[in-house]
Amino acid sequence: MTKLCVVAAGGTGGHMFPAEALAREMAARGWRVVLATDHRGEQYAHAFPAEERLALDAATGSGPLGLIKAGVAIFKGVVQARTAFDRLGADVVVGFGGYPSAPALVAAVTSQRPTVIHEQNAVLGRTNRLLAPYVGQVASSFPTLERAPARVQGRSHVVGSPVRSEIRALFDRPYVAPAADGPIHLLVTGGSQGARILSETTPRALAALPEALRRRLKVQQQSRPETLEAARQIYLEAGIEAEVAPFFRDMADRLSKAHLVVGRSGASTCAELAVAALPSVLIPLKIATDDHQRLNAKALTDAGAAEVILEDDLTVDRLASTLTDVLSDPARLLAMSAAARSVAIPDAAQRLADLVEATAQPQRP
Repeated sequence: MTKLCVVAAGGTGGHMFPAEALAREMAARGWRVVLATDHRGEQYAHAFPAEERLALDAATGSGPLGLIKAGVAIFKGVVQARTAFDRLGADVVVGFGGYPSAPALVAAVTSQRPTVIHEQNAVLGRTNRLLAPYVGQVASSFPTLERAPARVQGRSHVVGSPVRSEIRALFDRPYVAPAADGPIHLLVTGGSQGARILSETTPRALAALPEALRRRLKVQQQSRPETLEAARQIYLEAGIEAEVAPFFRDMADRLSKAHLVVGRSGASTCAELAVAALPSVLIPLKIATDDHQRLNAKALTDAGAAEVILEDDLTVDRLASTLTDVLSDPARLLAMSAAARSVAIPDAAQRLADLVEATAQPQRP
C-alpha cells in the first residue's frame, strides 16, 4: 500500500513554499501527500500537490484569555488531527513551523507516529522550539540553529531550505554580469511585513545614483499598493525604466534576468538567492521574531554574497552609496554571485525527503 506523508505548515509563504517543495518531491517518489494547515494557509495552497487538505483548528494568543482560547483551539485541532490520521493511516508527519502546524505534530507525537520538523530560519521558531525535543528528527536550513533546546543541540540535520523546482533550475545557469554601458537589471522584492520602508526608500535611493548608472537601470519592484504611484512617479522623474507592481507571480523568470536583488532576508528569500547565485543587498526586518532575518542573512554576508544594511541604518544616502559601489563593479558582482552559489543547497528537497523516508521506516528491534 502506498505510504502517506502529512505535511503540516503555517499560514505564510515562508512555511508553505518549502512545504510544497517537499510535497512535490515525496509525490515524485510515489508517496501520497496530505496537507494540514489552517484557513490562512489555504491562500498559499492553490497549487499544493495534496490529495486532501485538513483544515485544523489552531490559534495563537496573548494575555490570559487569549492563551486559554488558543489552548482550546489547539486541543480541538489535535483531536481533529488524530481522527484524520487514524482514518488516513498517516505514516509520517512533517511540520514546517507556525502555530497551525502544532495540532498535527502534537497529534502525531501523542499517537507515536514518526515525526520530522523543518526549521527554515537560522533561529528555531516558537512552535518548533516547543516541539523539537519530542519529535523524531529535526532538519534545519542553516548550519547554525539558534535558540535550540539542549535536547536538540547537535542532533539537527542541515538539509537546506527546499525551493520550488523553477527556482532550483536557476542553479544550473551561469550568472552574467552587466556589460559595460549595458542594461542593469535590478529586482526589488518587498515581503508582506514591514515592506513600506523598502517601497519608499529604494526608489529615492535609485533616483540618487550617478546619472551614468541611472540611465542603464531596468527596475522591477514589488511595492505595497499604497506606495505604487509614488514609486512610479519617482522613477519617471529620474528617467529610470521601471515596472512597479504589488506582486510578481513569475518570480523565477525575473530572478533569472536579475543582476542584483534588493530585499528582506526571510529564509525562503535567502535560499532562493543562493540557489539562483544572485548578488544582493539585504535589509533584515527589524521586528522579525528573535532577529531571525539578520541571522538568516549571515550565511550570505559571511560568504561575501550580500551587503546588509540594518533597518536602523537605512537611509536614502546609505542605500544609494551601497548600490553605487556594487553596481559600478562587474567583477564584484561576479564574485558575489560565485559566493552565493558556494553556500547554496540546491538539492534541499531531496535531502529532506531522504530524512523523512528514513524516519518513516519502522525501527527494527
